[in-house]
Amino acid sequence: MILMPKQNWFRLLFVWNDGSVLRSISPQLFLMAIVSSVAVATHGRIFGAKIPLNKTPFTLFGLTLAIFLAFRNNASYQRFDEARRLWGDMLISARELTSQIICYVPASTDKIALAHSLVAFVYSLKHRLRGTDSSADLIRLLERARTEPLRKRRYQPVALLNAIRCELADLQSRGLASGTQLWMFDLQLNELGKSVGGCERIASTPIPFAYNVLLHRTVYTYCVLLPFGLVDSTEFFTPLLCVFISYTLIALEAIASEVAEPFSFAQNALALDAITRNIERSVLELCDRELPDEIEPIRPYLFT
Repeated sequence: MILMPKQNWFRLLFVWNDGSVLRSISPQLFLMAIVSSVAVATHGRIFGAKIPLNKTPFTLFGLTLAIFLAFRNNASYQRFDEARRLWGDMLISARELTSQIICYVPASTDKIALAHSLVAFVYSLKHRLRGTDSSADLIRLLERARTEPLRKRRYQPVALLNAIRCELADLQSRGLASGTQLWMFDLQLNELGKSVGGCERIASTPIPFAYNVLLHRTVYTYCVLLPFGLVDSTEFFTPLLCVFISYTLIALEAIASEVAEPFSFAQNALALDAITRNIERSVLELCDRELPDEIEPIRPYLFT
């Protein structure tokens, strides 16, 4: 996802790239402009035969299509919103666990190493959800001796949580932490584990493929036939109207497809890079360590 500063209403009219999906669907809109122009040039005829369409069926069918698109977008945004909440809960639990470690763990314990393990857990989860290699981030945050065994693990975030739990349990077994303190640590670790499970549920359970196919076919069929239903009443304005209506429907479908996969690299997916960096900065600030640079918003491209 792209992080962008708030734009005024006039600049939003001219956003070309970076989240507007206009650039990605411009070939489809160009195709609709050609189809509309053909409909105007032939007065709604194909091979000399007039296509018997008018505005009435398109009005009724368009209402049904709009309801279906709304359902599809709501289903997609629910997945996006749940993912956003899970990562928000992860931020809260990471802060709480770090604060508890700093306040309750004895000074003789390497608290910074525990904090780095927690940050490494966050980065490993991001890479697991995206299917990317986590080696660089693990090497940056952990000792190489700990990184090598983790690279062979299929569920690296779970392994890192387990390692943190084992280290905290060892403190209790050596009498350096009470049972109540261990219970407090374990509560936050359980919350982090729930967030991992929730993210894996979203990533492994996409919206049924049949919904995508049905909506895709319906949208394009409607857009292709629309010029032949409007040409008698709108004449030379048909291409303009049809391209605008096609932009609305096709863009909604494209946005829904991106939002439905919140952990992907799509422009309208979750800003996982910024979220993980924010968690890292928050944890390191509690440890009084030097903070990495914050990820800056990207300025959108505008028409020139």
